[in-house]
Amino acid sequence: MNILKRTIEDTISKYLKGNETKILFVWGPRRSGKTTLINKLAQELGVTKFNFDLQSDREKFASRREILEAIVKENNVILIDEVQNFPEATVILKILFDEFKIKIIATGSSELRQKSSKEFDTLAGRFNEIYCLPLSIFEILENEKPKTSEREEFKTKLAKKLQIYGAYPEVYVKDDLSEKVRIDLLQHMLDAYVLKDVIDIYDLKNTKLAKDILTKIALQLGSEVSVREIADSLRASPSTVSNYIEIFIKNYILISLPSFKTNIRKAVSENRKLYFYDLGIRNILIQDFRDLELRQDKGGVFENFIISELEKIRKLQNAKINTYFYREYGGKEVDIVIEDYKKNYITIEIKSKNGTAKKIFPLPHIPEIITSQNYLEKIANILKGK
Repeated sequence: MNILKRTIEDTISKYLKGNETKILFVWGPRRSGKTTLINKLAQELGVTKFNFDLQSDREKFASRREILEAIVKENNVILIDEVQNFPEATVILKILFDEFKIKIIATGSSELRQKSSKEFDTLAGRFNEIYCLPLSIFEILENEKPKTSEREEFKTKLAKKLQIYGAYPEVYVKDDLSEKVRIDLLQHMLDAYVLKDVIDIYDLKNTKLAKDILTKIALQLGSEVSVREIADSLRASPSTVSNYIEIFIKNYILISLPSFKTNIRKAVSENRKLYFYDLGIRNILIQDFRDLELRQDKGGVFENFIISELEKIRKLQNAKINTYFYREYGGKEVDIVIEDYKKNYITIEIKSKNGTAKKIFPLPHIPEIITSQNYLEKIANILKGK
């Protein structure tokens, strides 16, 4: 399989066919499939794709009406790739929306608002946003369509593959790659895209520190992360470490799971847990691609797998939920707390096999247990209707 249909293609199709003229931003990390998607759209629609990675394409846009009018005349839809590389784009997009009401689809590997927040505020009410992330299990199933008789075996193999090599499209679809080539590809993605992109866009000064921070976090899956401890171990300031972590979160490298707070004093944690959107990137950081059964971190890896799938699906569905973990005095803990906007709660414990849910969460809730046998059905049911 080489071409995968992405869930957001249906959303984009509805946007193009409908009357909505708001700008449609497609956010996601590098190599998650945004460029493939926008190239496909350009071909289908017969319009030009403008790549703001290229100075020549950035120079075609200027905040003068006559220049933009010429672009609009030649394209009934404007497609822009890597919009974050042109901070002045906010002004141009505002003019295009206000004066021409043309449909615009713009992709970005780093949200434009992070680079030019004050200017981005002028786009308020003029855009919608969707996400193109590493493949979700449901996108893969929709493309692979295993036979009913083969579904259980496929589900088991899929979970193992995603926990070891991750779900970036080019890593997943190339089944003919040797293990060495696959690992080399992940190393290249980490060095040339994940780290370099963040370092370049935010003008960070220390590539080694960025990688070291990510590696420290990669070694703490399932544990609460102390910024001060990481800073002390790397001889960096806590504010610098905290700044780097926030950038990794904003750029879809890390997922933040804060501690659930109530007025009940039993909830003690002030820290948060950090997980990776993609476990292939996590595993290349610690240089460990052994079979899961041989690894001491297999529990943390499976926990990360479930949390990343929940987060990807939350963004794909635009689900109105918040996610947390909960811990009380004595160390008893709930892996995930899902809170919807009506303050309904679902608690999730991630286990190797079925058992009895802990009765420690202090508010009314529905308890769930997710295992390697039921993960697919549980994730689908938990987020259904959210």
